[in-house]
Amino acid sequence: MRSMSSGATAPAGTVRRPGDRYPSRMAAEPSITPRLDPVVHGQADDGPLSAAELAFFDQNGYLDFQSLLPPQELQPCLAELDRLRADESIRTAPEAVIEPDSHALRSIFAVHQRQSALAALCAHPRLVAIARQLLGSDVYIHQSRINYKGGFQGREFYWHSDFETWHVEDGMPAMRAVSCSVSLTPNTPHNGPLMLVPGSHRHFVACVGETPQDHYKASLRRQEVGVPDEASLAQLIGDFGLVAPIGPAGSVTFFDCNVMHGSNSNITSAPRSNVFTVYNSVDNRLEAPFCGLQPRPNFIAEREDFRPASSIVEARRSA
Repeated sequence: MRSMSSGATAPAGTVRRPGDRYPSRMAAEPSITPRLDPVVHGQADDGPLSAAELAFFDQNGYLDFQSLLPPQELQPCLAELDRLRADESIRTAPEAVIEPDSHALRSIFAVHQRQSALAALCAHPRLVAIARQLLGSDVYIHQSRINYKGGFQGREFYWHSDFETWHVEDGMPAMRAVSCSVSLTPNTPHNGPLMLVPGSHRHFVACVGETPQDHYKASLRRQEVGVPDEASLAQLIGDFGLVAPIGPAGSVTFFDCNVMHGSNSNITSAPRSNVFTVYNSVDNRLEAPFCGLQPRPNFIAEREDFRPASSIVEARRSA
């Protein structure tokens, strides 16, 4: 990997915070620098993943499991997905995101706090066990959401590293978090599946552009600040290629917080609805945002509830 860097000074008004190991949106030019954190923190004896699977994740930044969860476990989640989509009051909730070019529902955040079926999915023992093994510690839910991407209406999610945003706008100190995407409907080559650049997680792309106040209100619909430049993307894709995990409902993809990923618009009639859960190490709790602005809301970046993810369902049952 050829390193890209610039000696350009930071734009006026930006100050690098002491201890910021991954500065971004600070310089006038983008850069690509090596990752400073381990990728895999656990061992083969720590959970369900084999040594070969851990090595694959370490090198490629993702793991894909076909039909990991049986359809009967997903039926309550599908019913809840349909109910939320039909509820007009949901569209005005702070946790809801509307497509930029229509009135279609794009995403709903904090779904693990809304309904028992979705909470049970986000805290599913098989999923939590994998996350704990990858991160080498107990994990809590940093973020959860439904991405609907309905037929003919679901727009693209442009290329980005989640960690770049979580670090700059939320204050996540280290690359010690993983995302888990559960397919509630089939993900096909044609309906806008998740695409990843395997190996890109080992390189941090510092972006350009000062972070606006309350940036999330626009970026969740269409992100324009905190996205990589085309030259950096071309280099990463040229060096590592692309993968697009697909599969039936119940398929699961885990991917590193820093892997470059995105997805195309869905111009087919078949919806592509996935539930995303972000597991963060309990040893990697958020600090003050590195951009110097106020933290984003808790429904996007958890700052209060650090209970181990495995305890969520039990807590709801006993409430």
